[in-house]
Amino acid sequence: MVIISRPIIRDFISLYPLSANALNDWYERTQKSDWKHFSDLRNTWNSCDSIGNDRYVFNIAGNHFRLIAMIHFRRRTLYIRRILTHSEYTELTKRSELNKL
Repeated sequence: MVIISRPIIRDFISLYPLSANALNDWYERTQKSDWKHFSDLRNTWNSCDSIGNDRYVFNIAGNHFRLIAMIHFRRRTLYIRRILTHSEYTELTKRSELNKL
């Protein structure tokens, strides 16, 4: 997969250094993947969920962080929209704003 917005990962790691190993692992595994459908994605990341509007949520570091991505399977392209702490994710969920990212 082609991953757009790598600086978002670097910026998040600078704020939350404990996320570094998990995010770098996510990046490497995702970049090597060739997903054609959501079911292919689930074979790589079984904790990933679709939240609508081509957005997907990845649980990072045992659910301490959440990565929101827009995925276009036909183009093999993933756009990182945002990385959130668990509490930030919960707040956006309460306000029903996740699939707007």
